[in-house]
Amino acid sequence: MRIHFIAIGGSAMHNMAIALHKKGFKISGSDDVLFEPSISRLSKYGLLPEQEGWYPEKITPDIDTIILGMHARADNPELLKAQQLGIKIYSYPEYIYEHSKNKLRVVIGGSHGKTTITSMILHVLKNIGRDFDYLVGAQLEGFETMVKLTDEAPMIVIEGDEYLSSAIDRRPKFHLYKANIGVISGIAWDHINVFPTFDNYIEQFRLFIETIQPDGKLIYCQTDKVLNDMVTADDSGIGKLPYGLPDYIIKYGITSIITGSGEYPLQVFGEHNLLNMEAARRVCESLEVSADDFYKNISTFKGAARRLELIGKSENATFFKDFAHSPSKLKATIHAVKAQFPDRKLIACIELHTFSSLNKDFLSQYEGTMDEADIAIVFIDDKTFEHKKIAPYSVETVKGAFLKDDLVFFNAPAILLKYLENIEMVDVNLLMMSSGNFGGINLPDLADKILKKNINNKF
Repeated sequence: MRIHFIAIGGSAMHNMAIALHKKGFKISGSDDVLFEPSISRLSKYGLLPEQEGWYPEKITPDIDTIILGMHARADNPELLKAQQLGIKIYSYPEYIYEHSKNKLRVVIGGSHGKTTITSMILHVLKNIGRDFDYLVGAQLEGFETMVKLTDEAPMIVIEGDEYLSSAIDRRPKFHLYKANIGVISGIAWDHINVFPTFDNYIEQFRLFIETIQPDGKLIYCQTDKVLNDMVTADDSGIGKLPYGLPDYIIKYGITSIITGSGEYPLQVFGEHNLLNMEAARRVCESLEVSADDFYKNISTFKGAARRLELIGKSENATFFKDFAHSPSKLKATIHAVKAQFPDRKLIACIELHTFSSLNKDFLSQYEGTMDEADIAIVFIDDKTFEHKKIAPYSVETVKGAFLKDDLVFFNAPAILLKYLENIEMVDVNLLMMSSGNFGGINLPDLADKILKKNINNKF
């Protein structure tokens, strides 16, 4: 079978291309812009397009299937050619469902925690020797790619994003998977450019519940009031399994879960991660994984890439980066670091990068989210405004939205970098949060520089 990927460079798209290449399919693809790590990964398997751009002449009648990425627009010349030739076109969630419609499908949804919950489940299942397919939104230790598709595996674990499937399929991705076991981690308004009201956003999760198959299960966070009220009002016949915070303690900067069979120290921390862990435990329990097997294996889970990821540390300082960008994620991540290290000063920096976070009418949702930080920094690269065609606004507007008078604001990477390089990293944690890349700042190099500087100053 020959499959062509339009917008092959996307995170899920290039990993799916590799997965199908491994199955023996003939894969080709195009994209108008390619970044690392997709360039290196596609090149490794001989799948990297010879040049960037869209080339309708690549679309020929011998192509069996087109997989269309969200990055491609409805007027994409390759898409138009495929439509003209009558070639079957799938969005990637549609194709995932076609591949897995005879498997047990576990779909993890929610405004936050999806990647971590999915990663925790994969970590435990891999460690106990289960066979499964998967789709996850981050690179995981022990997993070569973020997508695995086989004919043999009896189940698939899918991170279910609520964003739209493609330019010609405006359904949220997680509606297409028809879960047997569905998870909702919580609901906090996001993607304002697509879901302009909170009610419209909530409706997508109601619809997701309706897609769960007969005799299926919904695992949900009962501490989220909006979600709990929604599930209470639902009259479908599916099983409903709530979860909340487990018992835990923090000693010497290490969080441990307390169970009837003892304490299990974790390599991750924060109440949001403990809730994520409980969602993963509920899923594994539904897959007949014993509690003892779950806790033994979750204790070795180090986290997903960019989710409270450790960049560097010294004896009395730690440098983290995190994917947090929405208000709920920002607040939860800051609280997690402050609770884990209560005696250290916390410097927290958020880059506003997404369409929602940069929307002037949405900014007020960030009120109070950085209150626990000792120094709060907001960074917006002026080039991001330009790229997304959004009118820039003043520092007063940002401070007014966050309601934090001592908030520090930067709009150029060079100025932010100079500020960070001068931080005294003694009894301090630095937390850098973004779904972007801080205008190209190399965070590992920065961590190495400021941590070494302060070690040298000590002596």
